[in-house]
Amino acid sequence: MTEHSLLINAFVYLVSAVAAVLLAKRLGMGAVLGYLLAGIAIGPWGMGLISSTEDIRHFAEFGVVLLLFLIGLELNPRRLWDMRKSILGLGGSQVLVTTVLLMIPGLLLGLSWRESLVAALGLALSSTAIALQSITEKNLLTTPAGRSGFAVLLFQDIAVIPMLTLIPLLGVIDVIDSGANPWQKTGQVLLVVAVIIIGGHYGAQPVFRLIAKARTRELFTAFSLILVLGSALLMQLVDMSMALGTFLAGVLLADSDYRHQLEADIEPFKALLLGLFFISVGMSIDFGLFLRYPLLVLSLTLLLMAVKFGVLYGLARLFKLPRRQHLIFALLLCQVGEFAFVIFSVATDFRALSPDVAALLMVVVAMSMLLSPLLLMIDEKYLEPRLAVIADTPPPASSIEEENPVVIAGFGRFGQIVARLLHAKRIGTTIIDHNPDHIERVRQFGFKVFYGDATRVELLHAAGLDQARLFVVAIDDRAGALRTIDLVREHFPRVQILARAYDLIHVYELMDRGVTLYQRETFASALNLGEQALTALGFGAHRAHMAAQHFRRHDQQLIERLHKVHQDQTQVVSLTQESREEIERLFAADEVDLERVQEQDWG
Repeated sequence: MTEHSLLINAFVYLVSAVAAVLLAKRLGMGAVLGYLLAGIAIGPWGMGLISSTEDIRHFAEFGVVLLLFLIGLELNPRRLWDMRKSILGLGGSQVLVTTVLLMIPGLLLGLSWRESLVAALGLALSSTAIALQSITEKNLLTTPAGRSGFAVLLFQDIAVIPMLTLIPLLGVIDVIDSGANPWQKTGQVLLVVAVIIIGGHYGAQPVFRLIAKARTRELFTAFSLILVLGSALLMQLVDMSMALGTFLAGVLLADSDYRHQLEADIEPFKALLLGLFFISVGMSIDFGLFLRYPLLVLSLTLLLMAVKFGVLYGLARLFKLPRRQHLIFALLLCQVGEFAFVIFSVATDFRALSPDVAALLMVVVAMSMLLSPLLLMIDEKYLEPRLAVIADTPPPASSIEEENPVVIAGFGRFGQIVARLLHAKRIGTTIIDHNPDHIERVRQFGFKVFYGDATRVELLHAAGLDQARLFVVAIDDRAGALRTIDLVREHFPRVQILARAYDLIHVYELMDRGVTLYQRETFASALNLGEQALTALGFGAHRAHMAAQHFRRHDQQLIERLHKVHQDQTQVVSLTQESREEIERLFAADEVDLERVQEQDWG
């Protein structure tokens, strides 16, 4: 490839990535699906702007390597040890059960037991790149489904090692003649892992310390990449997963003082290369084979994803994941992963899998990776909201039979504080929340919370809003909060509304609806912290408190002035600047008066 063509290809990749992801986001689809569609568009079966996909895929796989390194940085060895039951139990069960079940279709289609086993092993793996990207996009890593999904993916990455060791034993080529002695290979892998562990634990910290003293930012970035590349290359030397090596290096550095700087340096490279990886997958889909055997490819893809979905859903129930998490857990992992390409390529080299079967399976793998983000999007937009309505763990809305002076919608971190204060004063409250898992958790602390969607007027009637004096809107969703306020204004006009506000724009939207009692969720805490900062800088406690109160009153007056002109950006900027100068003059005058009083006292 010439330098000129390399620049053209790089330009095509970047333009297609930006355009496709922006379009996908506008249509409500995830970035992963946007990248895949971009790959299809510019690949051999689209506009044909890029013809060779193999070279770029090998380069783009480094994005997966960087992703695993960053995930490893979030998991120190102790946390990893705490996850051992999920990794071995849930992950091991998924690989074992899925492999056994996927062997059956292969045998029924006339494949030998060896080919069926190799195919099932590759297809049992899920896509680390797609699943983790989706977990990150949807902020699922702290949820049971996200944590369990990560544990399964980690086990699968580890399982690649024995799978690749087993394939030569199932092939036609003599293992000894090929120089691929499995016991020797295992010893090499263990040696490389030991080098990574010792080097990461004892060698990296002193080097980071020296670089930090040099105060040269680019050196830190360079050594970060050296660390990742070195771990990946060591694993590649023994034909193992590069991602597993870098994950291990990340885990060893999770307790490092330089962890956050490492994340900041690696993140831009990871994001760009991971997008490139998804584009390469989209380009690799062999639509020629798909067009020759469309029913076969679609049938195998749907059958494969159905089997994996069923196994994952059953394991979610068996391992007692929350009921609402079963579906998302299964959808996150029901596709086939990028390591299947590696396994099928190695199996073809050792004649454990025929080239025709391997080509068909690779198309099926790519199709499953294309369908997975689409299924996740459908789940997020259509299935999850309906499941939230029909969830059977909490009581239905019609069972609320209480008449309290206060109704609170939303029992997150904001609503809880309001409810606790009212409970402390023995004021009766009816609390509504739409998250069943959240409800079960807070009920353990003695709160009585009812399940329901506050945007439904029948629920508000059942909650006794007709007789209530106050309605507190503490819903996490800004649009949902505004819809609820509109509903209450229409059907319960006598009830006074108090609302949680997110920012100034939300404040204006509340004021447009006649809501005058609101609290910006970060304003009071930020103002209190500013008051503490003044005290820490030497201001007396009284002076700092009065300064904060002056600022509070001035800020409220500014909000009322800005509300009248908030649609005119020019006037907003002008008023804001005037307000800043006013508060500075006010504080300066206060300082002069204070100095005069102090001089009189000292005199």
